[in-house]
Amino acid sequence: MKQNSPSFPRAGFFRRAAAMLYDALVAIAIGMIAAMLLIVPLVVLIENGILDKQGFQYSNEVIQHSLLYKSLIQVWVVFWVTLFFLWFWRNGGQTLGMRAWRLRLFSLTDEPVGYKRAFVRLLCSVGGLGTLLVLLDWRHKQSLQDRIAHTEMLVLTKDANHHKSWKNI
Repeated sequence: MKQNSPSFPRAGFFRRAAAMLYDALVAIAIGMIAAMLLIVPLVVLIENGILDKQGFQYSNEVIQHSLLYKSLIQVWVVFWVTLFFLWFWRNGGQTLGMRAWRLRLFSLTDEPVGYKRAFVRLLCSVGGLGTLLVLLDWRHKQSLQDRIAHTEMLVLTKDANHHKSWKNI
Protein backbone atom coordinates (compact mmCIF):
# COMPACT_ATOMS: atom_id res chain seq x y z
CA MET A 1 0.00 0.00 0.00
CA LYS A 2 1.09 3.56 -0.44
CA GLN A 3 3.28 5.04 2.22
CA ASN A 4 2.57 8.78 2.01
CA SER A 5 -1.21 8.67 2.04
CA PRO A 6 -2.86 12.08 2.23
CA SER A 7 -5.14 12.48 5.22
CA PHE A 8 -8.27 13.53 3.36
CA PRO A 9 -11.59 11.70 3.72
CA ARG A 10 -12.89 9.46 0.95
CA ALA A 11 -15.66 10.90 -1.17
CA GLY A 12 -19.24 9.80 -0.66
CA PHE A 13 -21.78 8.93 -3.30
CA PHE A 14 -23.56 12.26 -3.66
CA ARG A 15 -20.39 14.33 -4.08
CA ARG A 16 -19.16 11.83 -6.68
CA ALA A 17 -22.53 11.92 -8.46
CA ALA A 18 -22.46 15.72 -8.59
CA ALA A 19 -18.96 15.65 -10.11
CA MET A 20 -20.10 13.00 -12.60
CA LEU A 21 -23.03 15.17 -13.67
CA TYR A 22 -20.69 18.11 -14.21
CA ASP A 23 -18.26 15.91 -16.14
CA ALA A 24 -21.10 14.47 -18.22
CA LEU A 25 -21.91 17.97 -19.45
CA VAL A 26 -18.26 18.53 -20.36
CA ALA A 27 -18.09 15.10 -22.06
CA ILE A 28 -21.21 15.90 -24.09
CA ALA A 29 -19.64 19.17 -25.24
CA ILE A 30 -16.42 17.37 -26.18
CA GLY A 31 -18.43 14.75 -28.04
CA MET A 32 -20.36 17.39 -29.96
CA ILE A 33 -17.19 19.22 -30.98
CA ALA A 34 -15.46 15.97 -31.95
CA ALA A 35 -18.46 14.91 -34.04
CA MET A 36 -18.58 18.28 -35.75
CA LEU A 37 -14.85 18.09 -36.56
CA LEU A 38 -15.48 14.83 -38.40
CA ILE A 39 -18.92 15.49 -39.91
CA VAL A 40 -18.00 18.81 -41.54
CA PRO A 41 -15.15 17.32 -43.62
CA LEU A 42 -17.37 14.35 -44.50
CA VAL A 43 -20.10 16.68 -45.76
CA VAL A 44 -17.56 18.70 -47.76
CA LEU A 45 -16.15 15.52 -49.32
CA ILE A 46 -19.61 14.19 -50.16
CA GLU A 47 -20.91 17.48 -51.55
CA ASN A 48 -17.82 17.94 -53.73
CA GLY A 49 -18.18 14.47 -55.22
CA ILE A 50 -15.02 13.05 -53.65
CA LEU A 51 -17.15 10.58 -51.68
CA ASP A 52 -20.15 8.94 -53.40
CA LYS A 53 -23.66 10.12 -52.47
CA GLN A 54 -24.85 6.52 -52.88
CA GLY A 55 -28.05 7.62 -54.62
CA PHE A 56 -29.08 10.08 -51.91
CA GLN A 57 -29.76 13.75 -52.63
CA TYR A 58 -28.24 15.26 -49.48
CA SER A 59 -25.02 14.48 -47.65
CA ASN A 60 -26.77 14.15 -44.28
CA GLU A 61 -28.85 11.30 -45.74
CA VAL A 62 -25.67 9.55 -46.87
CA ILE A 63 -24.18 9.79 -43.39
CA GLN A 64 -27.40 8.74 -41.63
CA HIS A 65 -27.82 5.65 -43.83
CA SER A 66 -24.18 4.56 -43.88
CA LEU A 67 -23.12 2.14 -41.18
CA LEU A 68 -19.49 2.96 -41.97
CA TYR A 69 -19.88 6.72 -41.51
CA LYS A 70 -22.04 6.41 -38.39
CA SER A 71 -19.63 3.93 -36.83
CA LEU A 72 -16.65 6.10 -37.71
CA ILE A 73 -18.27 9.12 -36.05
CA GLN A 74 -19.21 7.14 -32.93
CA VAL A 75 -15.73 5.67 -32.52
CA TRP A 76 -14.21 9.13 -33.04
CA VAL A 77 -16.45 10.67 -30.37
CA VAL A 78 -15.84 7.85 -27.88
CA PHE A 79 -12.09 8.22 -28.47
CA TRP A 80 -12.12 11.93 -27.58
CA VAL A 81 -14.41 11.54 -24.56
CA THR A 82 -12.21 8.69 -23.29
CA LEU A 83 -9.12 10.80 -23.86
CA PHE A 84 -10.69 13.60 -21.79
CA PHE A 85 -11.05 11.36 -18.73
CA LEU A 86 -7.73 9.57 -19.14
CA TRP A 87 -5.73 12.75 -19.62
CA PHE A 88 -7.23 14.51 -16.61
CA TRP A 89 -6.95 11.47 -14.33
CA ARG A 90 -3.35 10.89 -15.42
CA ASN A 91 -2.31 14.57 -15.23
CA GLY A 92 -3.45 15.86 -11.88
CA GLY A 93 -6.04 13.29 -10.81
CA GLN A 94 -8.99 15.62 -11.36
CA THR A 95 -11.47 16.17 -14.15
CA LEU A 96 -13.22 19.54 -14.31
CA GLY A 97 -16.19 18.21 -12.34
CA MET A 98 -13.93 16.67 -9.74
CA ARG A 99 -12.08 19.94 -9.37
CA ALA A 100 -15.35 21.84 -8.88
CA TRP A 101 -16.37 19.38 -6.14
CA ARG A 102 -12.84 19.22 -4.65
CA LEU A 103 -12.35 15.56 -5.47
CA ARG A 104 -9.06 14.04 -6.52
CA LEU A 105 -8.05 10.59 -7.61
CA PHE A 106 -5.18 9.00 -5.68
CA SER A 107 -3.37 5.72 -6.14
CA LEU A 108 -3.57 3.08 -3.41
CA THR A 109 -0.20 1.72 -4.53
CA ASP A 110 3.23 3.31 -4.79
CA GLU A 111 2.77 3.65 -8.56
CA PRO A 112 1.01 6.76 -9.89
CA VAL A 113 -2.19 6.41 -11.87
CA GLY A 114 -1.01 5.89 -15.43
CA TYR A 115 -2.99 5.72 -18.66
CA LYS A 116 -3.42 1.94 -18.39
CA ARG A 117 -4.88 2.07 -14.87
CA ALA A 118 -6.98 5.09 -15.78
CA PHE A 119 -8.38 3.16 -18.75
CA VAL A 120 -9.16 0.15 -16.54
CA ARG A 121 -10.85 2.53 -14.11
CA LEU A 122 -12.94 4.05 -16.91
CA LEU A 123 -14.03 0.64 -18.19
CA CYS A 124 -14.90 -0.61 -14.71
CA SER A 125 -17.00 2.44 -13.95
CA VAL A 126 -19.57 1.05 -16.40
CA GLY A 127 -20.77 4.51 -17.32
CA GLY A 128 -20.86 5.61 -13.68
CA LEU A 129 -22.82 2.60 -12.41
CA GLY A 130 -19.76 1.32 -10.56
CA THR A 131 -20.12 4.31 -8.26
CA LEU A 132 -23.34 2.83 -6.85
CA LEU A 133 -21.14 0.46 -4.85
CA VAL A 134 -20.23 3.45 -2.64
CA LEU A 135 -23.82 3.38 -1.34
CA LEU A 136 -23.39 -0.25 -0.26
CA ASP A 137 -19.83 0.15 1.00
CA TRP A 138 -20.52 3.19 3.19
CA ARG A 139 -17.69 2.32 5.58
CA HIS A 140 -14.85 2.24 3.01
CA LYS A 141 -16.54 4.43 0.37
CA GLN A 142 -14.97 2.66 -2.58
CA SER A 143 -16.58 2.27 -5.96
CA LEU A 144 -16.14 -0.71 -8.26
CA GLN A 145 -13.60 1.21 -10.34
CA ASP A 146 -11.67 2.21 -7.19
CA ARG A 147 -11.40 -1.40 -6.07
CA ILE A 148 -10.32 -2.80 -9.43
CA ALA A 149 -7.91 0.03 -10.36
CA HIS A 150 -6.51 0.32 -6.80
CA THR A 151 -7.41 3.99 -6.49
CA GLU A 152 -9.37 6.14 -4.08
CA MET A 153 -11.37 9.32 -4.50
CA LEU A 154 -10.63 11.83 -1.75
CA VAL A 155 -12.28 15.12 -0.79
CA LEU A 156 -9.68 17.87 -0.69
CA THR A 157 -9.74 21.00 1.44
CA LYS A 158 -10.14 24.31 -0.38
CA ASP A 159 -6.43 25.04 0.00
CA ALA A 160 -5.36 21.58 -1.16
CA ASN A 161 -7.59 21.86 -4.24
CA HIS A 162 -5.19 24.35 -5.85
CA HIS A 163 -2.60 22.89 -8.22
CA LYS A 164 0.14 24.78 -6.40
CA SER A 165 -0.45 22.71 -3.24
CA TRP A 166 -0.31 19.32 -4.96
CA LYS A 167 3.43 18.88 -4.50
CA ASN A 168 2.82 18.94 -0.73
CA ILE A 169 0.14 16.22 -0.84
